[in-house]
Amino acid sequence: MNTGIETLAPARTPAANGRRITARIKFLVKGRGVETAFFSGAGLAVLLGLWWIGGFLIATNPDTSSFAGFAPGPAFAALGDILVGGGVWEMIGPSLYRIGTGLFWAVLVGVPTGIVIGRYARLGRAAHTPFQFLRMISPLAWMPITILVFETWDGAIVFLISAAAVWPIVFATANGLRKIDPQWFKVARNLGGRELQVLRHVVLPAIAQDVLTGIRLALGISWVVLVPAEYLGVTSGLGYGINDARDTLEYDRLAAIVVLIGAIGFVLDGLCLAAIKHFNWQQAD
Repeated sequence: MNTGIETLAPARTPAANGRRITARIKFLVKGRGVETAFFSGAGLAVLLGLWWIGGFLIATNPDTSSFAGFAPGPAFAALGDILVGGGVWEMIGPSLYRIGTGLFWAVLVGVPTGIVIGRYARLGRAAHTPFQFLRMISPLAWMPITILVFETWDGAIVFLISAAAVWPIVFATANGLRKIDPQWFKVARNLGGRELQVLRHVVLPAIAQDVLTGIRLALGISWVVLVPAEYLGVTSGLGYGINDARDTLEYDRLAAIVVLIGAIGFVLDGLCLAAIKHFNWQQAD
């Protein structure tokens, strides 16, 4: 029976609308996370499949069968031996120390340099050409000079890593500073802010994301430079492990160390990316 009276749904409150939107966002983010994990896993499966095919072709060819250790099976077996044998930290530790020290010096030099050339336009224009010239020189090209200059092999390796890492940090820092609204500096000066106060409260918070991005790029380049740099006379580290496995014809161990290098590099890059995202969330708050 129609009474002629329509029943109206209660209007949603702003709080209810907010919860609904938040739930939808969480659902979308979760869905994208599952999708990302799926495609990442699929890409990794394709890579392993190509590796297995390549290893199979090498092992079944009489001319290349002596290199069968590069196949996934022997490589992962050797990787298990390295991890279980307890010598993995003796291999990883020195490399992480060299990377960390090299990045420390690169940040110590690169961030102030980037701030200066980004803050002062004329100085930035004057430094552009020589910096670009030096940036294009492979860090490994300095290897003969570092052997003569540094007393220890570790010192030479750290210098090569720093030479590789400094330029992404310099240019990322300078680019971040150029993006700062000039009005911010005017407001800070009108409020009586000194140079150090402006640097601390205006410049550093504004460029932090760019600096972290530069460090992430620098880490990737340094990780690539590390292995050939560790061919220099040292008796520890991932690069030395590669060289030693090659000399002793342990191709399964060589491939295992390559996998280890890739895995560690992937984790380090993920940590840098997480730091960048965390900083963005802090800024948003």
